[in-house]
Amino acid sequence: MHNPYSNNSANIGELCQQVLGDKRLILVSNRGPIEHRTGDGDEAEACHGSGGVAVALSAVARYAPVAWVASAMTDADRQVAQQSEDNTVGGDSEEHPWRVRFVVAPCATYERYYNLMSNPTLWFLQHSLRHRLERSSLRRDIHEDWEKGYVPVNRRFAGAVLAELEMPDTAPCVMFHDYHLYLAPLYVRAQAPEAILTHFIHIPWPPAETWQGLPLNVTEDICRGLLANDVVSFQTPDSAYNFLATCWSFLLDTHAEFDFNLLTIRLGGHLTRVRYHPISVDVNDLRRRMASPEVNTYRDKLSRLRGEYTFVRVDRVDPSKNIVTGFEAFDVLLQRHPELIGQVKFLAFLVPSRRGIPEYRRYTGEVFAAIRDINSCYQRGDWRPIELFHENNYPQALAGMSLYDVLFVNPVSDGMNLVSKEGPIVNEQDGVLVLSRGAGSHGELAEGAVSVDPLDIEGTAEGLASALSMPEAERRARAEQLRQTVERNDLSVWLRSQLEDLRSIALERSICSLAGAAR
Repeated sequence: MHNPYSNNSANIGELCQQVLGDKRLILVSNRGPIEHRTGDGDEAEACHGSGGVAVALSAVARYAPVAWVASAMTDADRQVAQQSEDNTVGGDSEEHPWRVRFVVAPCATYERYYNLMSNPTLWFLQHSLRHRLERSSLRRDIHEDWEKGYVPVNRRFAGAVLAELEMPDTAPCVMFHDYHLYLAPLYVRAQAPEAILTHFIHIPWPPAETWQGLPLNVTEDICRGLLANDVVSFQTPDSAYNFLATCWSFLLDTHAEFDFNLLTIRLGGHLTRVRYHPISVDVNDLRRRMASPEVNTYRDKLSRLRGEYTFVRVDRVDPSKNIVTGFEAFDVLLQRHPELIGQVKFLAFLVPSRRGIPEYRRYTGEVFAAIRDINSCYQRGDWRPIELFHENNYPQALAGMSLYDVLFVNPVSDGMNLVSKEGPIVNEQDGVLVLSRGAGSHGELAEGAVSVDPLDIEGTAEGLASALSMPEAERRARAEQLRQTVERNDLSVWLRSQLEDLRSIALERSICSLAGAAR
């Protein structure tokens, strides 16, 4: 299918040239575009990074040379970093056009930074799930994890960014990404005051009162760290305004100046602009993948599992995705509509996630138990209502989404949720999207979706029934509306917005410099 908005990316290359010239843009994220695994003969072999943020940011390299600062995630990453004088790899071939500078931290320090402070503490707090944290000594642990994990790793990231800024082939433009790196901009700003720094937060920013769940000094440091950026961007207007309110609540004694109309904060003479730019999917790339032999093979296999009505969900196994509650709503649907027993099929593509964290292991057990209970209750002969695919298999998940009559996306809270955007692009059934109001994508997709409250099991069951009984003409119209919305605001629109922020700051700096010289 042709994308009528395929020229969305037409001026991205021109923007890159205006902002960067022929120099590299510095991207900073916990996961990078490549990870190394130990292959035959103990040689480190490079493979594509698996994180969603890294996948989205990899699109930048199509338009501009990139220097990427990222954690050494594996032992093989550390091995490769140690073999280089400056912890860098790549940047010298078409296959790996980016240069990756690995940040190597002691294992115990990284454990506190990633598996304790970033996940689950910050992740759960920002997704309104703090009640799921299992540790009884939480506040004492947070201090330890912050001071002995999060702070030192962020300092290491800042050091790597400063090293990149000194390279002759990099531009003084840095794009930080996500919740792992709230402090790094402050450390970079102290040593490189003229650098242009932006930070995109991919997960929700909750209301100000939520941040009272952290020690006061931690929340204050997070606000100060982010306000060292020239631009801080979020997925939705709610998150942007929540951030302004959080800074206002926790930085009252700093004489910071707030403008809630222009969405700016001035702290210590530095102006930070707060923006919202919803991320999206690469529509053309999705359609290329759907035409691949691998996806076609999975589609043929999965077609044999379809029911008269087919539900699909695709999620990481994460409490924020609300998977158990979703299955409880499906159970209520079957109770209320016994005529669906034997007729409906639920294909659940669930990706293992953060299995080293106790809260995630426990939740995985809860998900498996919910599936087991429903299948045990309703199974008839060879038929069972839920088919589980518990693996990280993106081509298979894409094939599954092409077959849905109902795509079920019901997170408690989500920065965006790209499944809700991928589904309408790849689906071939004029399927209906049942979408939680907690998803960041709800603001864009609500008119074409069936909206549900993520915590209302009865109401969600009604939403699922409504999707199944929707007249064909309405299904077709809603599906087309969703497709057009995603096509019109695809990944290139998001990329362009980030680059336009950089250009705007660079232009302001240039004007100020000229004005100063004219005095």
